[in-house]
Amino acid sequence: MAFLRHGCQVSAVCPPGHPLRFVTGVKSTYPYKRLGSIGSLREAIRNARPDLIVPCDDGVVWQLHDLHASEADLRPLIELSLGASEAYPTVRGRAEVLQVAEELCIPVPRTRTVNSEEDLNDWSFDAPAVLKQDGTWGGEGISIVRSREEAIRAFRSMFGAARVGFAWKRFLIDRHPVALWSWLNRKPPRVIIQEFIAGRQATTMFACWRGQFLAGLTAEVLVSKGASGPSTAVRLLENNEIENASRLLANKLKLSGFHGLDFILEEGTSSARMIELNPRATQLGHLNLSTHGDLAGVLAAKLWSKFVQPVATESRIQENVIAFFPATFKLNPKSVYLSTGYHDVPWEEPALVQELLRDPWPDRRLLNRLYRKFRASKGIESTF
Repeated sequence: MAFLRHGCQVSAVCPPGHPLRFVTGVKSTYPYKRLGSIGSLREAIRNARPDLIVPCDDGVVWQLHDLHASEADLRPLIELSLGASEAYPTVRGRAEVLQVAEELCIPVPRTRTVNSEEDLNDWSFDAPAVLKQDGTWGGEGISIVRSREEAIRAFRSMFGAARVGFAWKRFLIDRHPVALWSWLNRKPPRVIIQEFIAGRQATTMFACWRGQFLAGLTAEVLVSKGASGPSTAVRLLENNEIENASRLLANKLKLSGFHGLDFILEEGTSSARMIELNPRATQLGHLNLSTHGDLAGVLAAKLWSKFVQPVATESRIQENVIAFFPATFKLNPKSVYLSTGYHDVPWEEPALVQELLRDPWPDRRLLNRLYRKFRASKGIESTF
């Protein structure tokens, strides 16, 4: 929607039933098929012939990496959209990204790769730790552990039957278009253990161009879905440490397009400790919050300056607290942030608003309803 406001022509690829199909003004919408998903992505790119690809899901980024390796004619476009291909293996690994950050003198938590249960024996559990699995996102594949026994149980849950069950649940129940491809192209799970940093979560999204940092937006997380899930309400934040980290990583990895970084503002010192890189667009890119406008406009201007329509100064959002729609409303309709902050409702798209207020589109399917009913009858509260 932000790209459309700037006069860009937009095409989309998404599954049937996805909310993207309720956005008016999209030139073409291509199906993202669960069977042969990478083929449908490749076909959509060749039909749409875009100047830029903007992935909004980690799995799509991994598919673009594979298309870069197999389709020579798409390589210039993918590199323009994501950055230099030499950095793709680093971007895909949590440990590798944090190692690069540490080499750039960006503060990070103590981190170690875990290849076996025995690797946990040398870790001191005098404080909580975090176990994270590569290839997961949105709070999945993350466990906070407080003892070696808890760590071993969490580590085991990332393998074997539990992993198979998670993959098929994403394919059959969540109807995720990349789920089957991810399973068929799976590699041995890579796991890290990370020092737990007490403090406040912060997140940043930035636009960059061939290693050059263009602009960014940073926010402190006020409310999130669970301890490690996506944020539902944030407060804008000026933080030189975080902006400097974005500049350094963009330059070192020669990144292009949109990327995000997650941090913990350490309790007591407020020092920003980087914990993760998100190699895609996150939640902040469409918001007109600063003198440079929104990040979509910044990136569009870099590509096609003479076609981009500037956002009027008077349309700049004045509040510094953002309540994301529909997540904040669904999580807590009485949330104070709905009245005191800026509620990010796309009023100009009434059909989209109505659709987002319903249950998520996969949850409305019969199989999903039966699955949830079965779990409720068994008293199972946790989810894959």
